[in-house]
Amino acid sequence: MRIGIIGLDQSGKTTLFQALTHASAIDESAGRGKQGANLSIVKVPDTRLDRLHELFSTAKKVQATIEYVDIGGLSKGSTQRQGFQEQFLANVRSVDAVVCVLRKFEEDLVPHPEGSIDVSRDLTIIEEEFLLSDLAILENRISKLEKDVKKLKDEGIKRELAALQKCSQALEAETPLRALEYSEEEARLLRGFQFLTNKPILIVLNVGEDEISQESQLATEYASLASGANRVVLSLSAKLESEIAQLPDDEREIFQEELGIKEPALNKMIRHSYDLLGLIPFFTAGEKEVRAWTIRKQTRAQNAAGEIHSDLERGFIRAEVVQFEQLSELTSFAKCKEKGVLRLEGKDYIVQDGDVITFRFNV
Repeated sequence: MRIGIIGLDQSGKTTLFQALTHASAIDESAGRGKQGANLSIVKVPDTRLDRLHELFSTAKKVQATIEYVDIGGLSKGSTQRQGFQEQFLANVRSVDAVVCVLRKFEEDLVPHPEGSIDVSRDLTIIEEEFLLSDLAILENRISKLEKDVKKLKDEGIKRELAALQKCSQALEAETPLRALEYSEEEARLLRGFQFLTNKPILIVLNVGEDEISQESQLATEYASLASGANRVVLSLSAKLESEIAQLPDDEREIFQEELGIKEPALNKMIRHSYDLLGLIPFFTAGEKEVRAWTIRKQTRAQNAAGEIHSDLERGFIRAEVVQFEQLSELTSFAKCKEKGVLRLEGKDYIVQDGDVITFRFNV
């Protein structure tokens, strides 16, 4: 999973990147959108995997990972600047979801580029830039397809043209593409374009220290920002979270409690990112390794096996499945089998969040 962090200049997006990745030395020019993006791979914390590691103490623990990308700052008209557009937008198109950092904190020494604090306005600026970029791509492709359809009489071209025209009409009505419903064929035809307004968006209100205990009030006040498909709003203080990330492990929890921070930024962001992208974890466990794997909801057992290795998918025989809570309570696969909670499932079984699975295969 690859998550891009964006925002207007001085929004605190690079500070949030530092908090999430425990990074201290970064390329400052990337934060200003002048050079390439900062990248960092983060291990996904999961207490269930920790418990499995306790049960299989000789095993190596392998966490799932997320790649966070700190992408350059935006401003009005920035996607139209020659040289900036191609580099910035290519970075955004490469991610699975976008974290949009909106500045809510006041700081006299760091003026807001738009002159005042207004998160709704800032989000509109960003979404308009994405919309204009998508429209430019659509106009170029539609123009070419309209010429081709007259010459070639190809049904595939006609179907692609119809799908793109549907998108163009939505954007002209200022409707982001993530709000549309697509047939399987339309989704396949559009996948390669990586439209920006089609990406799930996690909206982060970057608040001041005086607002960190007001999460529920802020969620209610700014609920309208999350209206529409694949949009979620949360609040945090990137500055405080970055400071906490630099503390020793044994001091972090104490400091968070003192400040009224109920959940670390990384845990909160990962949880919402999984939900936005429709992802769940499942686990494998044994004497050599306990490991978390990330799959999409509604994934069949045979396809989940393929996430581990193509041979497991190709030679799939069955899946031995137990829910984490049952294995945690009974402490071993043998006891789970005795109690009848270790199940045998076929290739069409839909893997559930927290399943611990042993795949049987033959190639």
